[in-house]
Amino acid sequence: MNTSTSASIAKDTTKPSGRRTWRVVDIVVASVIGVAAGVVFWLWGLAWPGLDSLLAFTPGLSGLLAGGWLFAGVLGGLVIRKPGAALFTEVVAAVVSMALGTQWAFLTLVWGLVQGVAAELGFALLLYANWRLLGALTSGALAGVAVAVLDTNFSSVAALAFEARAVYFVSAIVSGVVIAGLLSWVIVRALAATGALDRFAAGREARAVGSDAA
Repeated sequence: MNTSTSASIAKDTTKPSGRRTWRVVDIVVASVIGVAAGVVFWLWGLAWPGLDSLLAFTPGLSGLLAGGWLFAGVLGGLVIRKPGAALFTEVVAAVVSMALGTQWAFLTLVWGLVQGVAAELGFALLLYANWRLLGALTSGALAGVAVAVLDTNFSSVAALAFEARAVYFVSAIVSGVVIAGLLSWVIVRALAATGALDRFAAGREARAVGSDAA
């Protein structure tokens, strides 16, 4: 692999003190991710009643669906790799979903804000230095914890028996890890492989790994 490319990758991915100033392209792409995710959030909300009924055989298992509203923050963080990216994309997605007419109205923004802070915390705990699978799973897990706390205390889930709330809590975290964390990581790798992320460290890193393999 070219040594100059190696040095560039090391600067982008191993130094927590690396460049953290947002560029115009960061703002644009983060916004696009947020808007696209917001449409998915809205569609996921439309599908939720039917999906929830399929999981009704075990009260609380519907927590497995929570990740469908959590991935925006993790995905945005993995692509932009700047402090605030996870929070920004999750909040934009919540606003778009609310504007499209989600059934939870203004609460969508409240949930989005808390989930975004939690997803952001996942990357912050790793000093904004790990954008690999560990970072994605940590961010997704904390977003799952956030929605689990919110839903089991301030939504219809709070009316369920303790056992069902416990199932929901665990299920939401699992969903955050798998859907928001793992799936977002897979999506970023797939996008990077196409060259769509060449202006970002994620794309350059994938290209460098590909050069090594060759």
